[in-house]
Formats: sequence, C-alpha cells, structure tokens
Amino acid sequence: MAYPSPFAQPPHGTPAVVASTASAAALPVPVRRGRTAPVWLFALLVVLALGLVAYVVSFLGVAAPAIGGVLALIPLAGVLLAVRIVDRWEPEPRGLVIAAVAWGAVAAVALSLLVDLALAPAMVIVDPDVGDAFSSVVQAPVVEEVAKGIGVLLIFIFGRRAFDGPVDGVVYGALVGAGFAFTENILYFATSLIEGGVTEVTFTFVLRGILSPFAHVMFTAVTGYALGRAARDGATTAAALGPWALGLIGAIVLHAIWNGSAVFADFFALYVTLQIPLFLAFVAGVLLLRREEARLTRARLGEYAAAGWFSSGEVEMLATRRGRRHALAWARTLAGDRRALMSDFITEATALAAARQRALTGRDAAAADDERVYLARTIAARSRLLTP
Repeated sequence: MAYPSPFAQPPHGTPAVVASTASAAALPVPVRRGRTAPVWLFALLVVLALGLVAYVVSFLGVAAPAIGGVLALIPLAGVLLAVRIVDRWEPEPRGLVIAAVAWGAVAAVALSLLVDLALAPAMVIVDPDVGDAFSSVVQAPVVEEVAKGIGVLLIFIFGRRAFDGPVDGVVYGALVGAGFAFTENILYFATSLIEGGVTEVTFTFVLRGILSPFAHVMFTAVTGYALGRAARDGATTAAALGPWALGLIGAIVLHAIWNGSAVFADFFALYVTLQIPLFLAFVAGVLLLRREEARLTRARLGEYAAAGWFSSGEVEMLATRRGRRHALAWARTLAGDRRALMSDFITEATALAAARQRALTGRDAAAADDERVYLARTIAARSRLLTP
C-alpha cells in the first residue's frame, strides 16, 4: 500500500463498537506473550557476556577496562535518557528494553569480534593502509550493522505485539546501538589508556563520548525505523525481511560515511558540514514520528469518548503533551500528591489507544482482547485517582 509520506498511517476500517465493562476489584492483566524476550535469549547473552569479559581481560587486563567502563557509562547515560524521552509517550516493555541494550552490548560485539578474528589471517597479506581502510569503511559498517540489526529483528519477532510502528522501531534500534557503543567505548578507552595514558584517553573520550555518542544509535535506528514501518503495515516476519534489509543498507551507508570521513577526509570539517546536519535531521524525524503517535492516541481515545467512556476534556488531557503536563500539575495539588496515580491513568489510556489501533489495522488477532484489558485498567486507574 502506498502512503503520501513516511509519517502517514494506513486508512482505518470502520471503528469497532466499544462495549466492555470492567470491575476494579479484579483487574485483568495483559498477556505477556509477544511482549517479552524468551528466557533462552537472556541465557545466551549471559554466556556470551562471560566469554566477552574473559576475552577483554586476557588482552587488556582488569584495570584499564574497568576505568574504560566507568567512562563509557557517561555517554550511555546521556543516550538512554534521550531514548527514554522519545519513548515516554508509550513506553516499551522493560524486558524488551533490557534485551535490546544487552544484545547490542554483548551479542553484537561478540559477533563482530568473531568476524574480525576470522578475517584477520586474510588481512595479513594485504597492504596495511588498504587493510585499515577496508576494515574501517567496509568491514566494520557491514559486520557491525548486521550484528546489531539481527538484534532489532529478534525484538520484532519476539516482541511483535509491543512493536507497533516507526517510533518503536527507532527506540529499539537506538537501544541496540547504545548497548553496542557502550562496549565498544570500553574497548577504545581501555586501549587508549594503555597506549597513550591520560592524554590519549581524554582525546578518545572527547571524540567518542562527547562529539559522537549518538553515532551507533542513529545508524541502527534506521534499521529499526524500516522494521517499524513493516510492523505498522502488519507485515509477517517473512514479509518484514525485505524492509529490514533496506534498513540495514541505510545503516551501513551512514556508518561507512561516518568512518570514511575519518579515513579519507577531514573528520572535523565533515562533522560540522555533514554529521551535525544529519543528526539534526534525525532528531526532526523522530519529533515528527512522535507527533503522529500522539495524533493516533488522540484519535483512538476520541472514539472511546464518542462511546461515552471519556469526556472530550479527558481526551485532551490524556492525548496531548500540554494536557498531560497540566494533568500532572493538577494531580500534585490533590491530597497526598497523586501524580503517580495520574501517570498510571495516562499510561493505561495510552496502551488502550495502541491496542485499538492494532485492532483497527487487523494486524493483531488478540488486539480486541487487549482493548478489553486496558479499558478495564484505564477505568480502574481513573477511579483510584478520583477516589477521596
């Protein structure tokens, strides 16, 4: 189906009749299946993490990676805060968030190292300058983005019912990229400290931790965006492989341009003239996607208002940034400071709108059940908020 813009939504069918009642005494719980990563994936990540730690310690010792880890936490904290702001409208399940970061920090790095080790014998016979250029501009972008992209694809497969559209795809891609950058920064900072001391590690920290903390985030977010588009269209896993591959190509190209600017050109000149504009365009795109997500929330809750479940004022309060801000400020003036209860009300209502959107597009057979669950939880949350 063709869309007028990358941010457009598919046409909806006739709204379903909303006729569900809820008892606050026995709140239903949404089904976890399709919203969490499997246990075996976390077990695999633990095993890979132990192997990765052993590998790093055997080559770099303990002290330097430990210091590098502390330094790497600084840009990671900034990136995760930014991703949290993007994801604040409809937060993703915590288990999937942890899985995404862990895949980037452990599995993607391990896969990249394995490929590097496999290719090392072949690189010995190549001219060093050619080998370095190939490794930086071709090998690293392809191998690393594929390794990270596999993680985003796994989140799409296992967390399909929480992977609603482009914003979710950008969030999961950014989380995988943030995890990868964290571990890579540890390796770079530790190596710099060993080889050049404080001066060298300071320069590396400025370059990677201050000037480019969002580089990997932005690359892999392109892959996530492509999968998010596929999710919005109701694509199956098989049908999503094409968009995933296109997203990978975009991520690889951006990665290659970034690395190439350091190898073949004046990095700082291209940083100002190309990388900063690309980052600003990325931020603008995310803001547009968030605006579309808010519009959908408002439209879906408006349908519930038309059926008598909410007032028009409540829809404005729940589905606009300004309304939410004023609602939280008002809740603070209530006895006992009820901002937490207001946040619960907003969260449940947003999940209700997302479930209704999935039902209308027909991509989730269990979405109608989710509607009933979240309607009950939303009404109960409102009741708790307003009960004296």
